[in-house]
Amino acid sequence: MLRELTGGAYRAMRALITRSVVMECDRIPFRFQNVPLKKILNWILVEASIYTKPERPWGLPTHLQIEPDARCNLRCVICPVTTGMDRPTGSMDLSIFKKLIDEVGDYVFIILLWDWGEPFLNPSIYDMISYARRRGIKVMCSTNGHLLTENKNAEDVIRSGLDTLIVAVDGISQETYELYRQGGDLESVFEGIRTLVARKRDLNSERPLINLRFLLMKHNEHEVAQLKDLARSLGVDVLSLKTLNPYDDDTKLLPERDGYRRFTYTRDGQRPVRRQHNPCKNLWNTPAVHWNGTVALCTYDYDEAYVLGDLKSDSFRDIWFGIPYRRIRRQFRSDWERIHLCNECSYAYEGGSCIDEIIADAFFFEPTNS
Repeated sequence: MLRELTGGAYRAMRALITRSVVMECDRIPFRFQNVPLKKILNWILVEASIYTKPERPWGLPTHLQIEPDARCNLRCVICPVTTGMDRPTGSMDLSIFKKLIDEVGDYVFIILLWDWGEPFLNPSIYDMISYARRRGIKVMCSTNGHLLTENKNAEDVIRSGLDTLIVAVDGISQETYELYRQGGDLESVFEGIRTLVARKRDLNSERPLINLRFLLMKHNEHEVAQLKDLARSLGVDVLSLKTLNPYDDDTKLLPERDGYRRFTYTRDGQRPVRRQHNPCKNLWNTPAVHWNGTVALCTYDYDEAYVLGDLKSDSFRDIWFGIPYRRIRRQFRSDWERIHLCNECSYAYEGGSCIDEIIADAFFFEPTNS
């Protein structure tokens, strides 16, 4: 703890002096230059709030998880969109997105522009990205890649200014791929990636950084050795290996290799080892906003068991500093295991921290001119 506090104080002083901030998200480093003083001060206050965990945070969030669309064109195994969410699905209206950015955009560093569903089904997705980028916010997005095959879509991604695009490819053969990504066509995804890489080169654009994402499972772990060659052949910037979160104790998809499993397991290999202290930061720095403007507990609250506010009727500030949020923060601080979502969350187990543990490995490639 002392080392973390000392390191945090050093980063804060450095940021104030240089007006630059470096932070990592999903194993991708992001660098911010000429950051306004009020944004740096807010970030410092938020980071301090994470350590002290007050009911009322000392600043506005530095990260946002926003769901552009809760629908999907695939039926992935164990995904709540496939198994059934207890809430309506649809596309976020651009006005809701703009309202949120207008209110907190001066303080936010990074937007994770996905939650449940395929974000590129939203017809306003490119306008959302551009709107956030004009405020100096870095934007990450995740996709199954099927909508990138059209040149126009690939070009719109690039012209929007998107910083990072995660493309989920969980197999190197159609047979392996469709065991999880049901309804998907692997060659279409590869074609979409090649189209995006080619348009980036044609437009002489450094963005987006293309992250080939491989979700590690029992049926595909034997393909890991071939992934670097695949990534190089496609021309992507990053290959990342992500561990699986087995929902509802469903372990049949878990890889055999320990290093490819998300959690540390008991000796019999049947039960994940629980943490004594939950390291989650979301209640102090990363709200989850669903497509209809509902502010939920976090990304894992896909059924909206804990609704903390509604942007259609309330300002974000009123929600963020309001009674429901303060009540749930107080409960998390005193006894997080009594919040059933937190008690069952990935963070609750050794190895399951979404901050720095769930990406098993990441490989960065130099750009090619060919």
